[in-house]
Amino acid sequence: MLARTAILRGAVSCALFLTALCAFAGPKAKEPAPRFNAKTTAGEKFTNDSIKGKVVLLEFWSTWCPYCFAEAPFVDKINHEYGDKRLIVLSINVAESKKTVKKYLEQHPRTSRIVLTDDTNLAAMYEATVYPIYVVIDRDGNIAGTQRGAAGEAALRELLANGGIESKDGSDRQ
Repeated sequence: MLARTAILRGAVSCALFLTALCAFAGPKAKEPAPRFNAKTTAGEKFTNDSIKGKVVLLEFWSTWCPYCFAEAPFVDKINHEYGDKRLIVLSINVAESKKTVKKYLEQHPRTSRIVLTDDTNLAAMYEATVYPIYVVIDRDGNIAGTQRGAAGEAALRELLANGGIESKDGSDRQ
């Protein structure tokens, strides 16, 4: 009886572990990006069709996230640096009111395009539950890479290189 209980506990633990892995899996690299619609706070609209031929960096963030706050300056720097090289940065605030985000941005301005959860289905598609999360979509509309959590500017640049923005030696992959 004791052995059977131990086996049952092990099986339940294994099932819970596998369920947790599936819950955080999200879309995989080199799969087509899920179909989406996004509207920035400035009124710009983006869809899978409108981003074709461009590299897209999706940044999922929240106003209360200290890691998001710390990484915002270099996300905006990259946005400025590569905006003319067909990079679109969409900074998607997750699950906060327009009023909260507006107040935050008045104190901490951003140069990247801001999207609210109400104006897109991206947060659900990419299972944005921890922040920041970065997703790079390549010029062909495929997921080039995903990063969950803060890892610094070098890691973000490496992720963008997977999408074709910059190689490790600093030259563009176009």
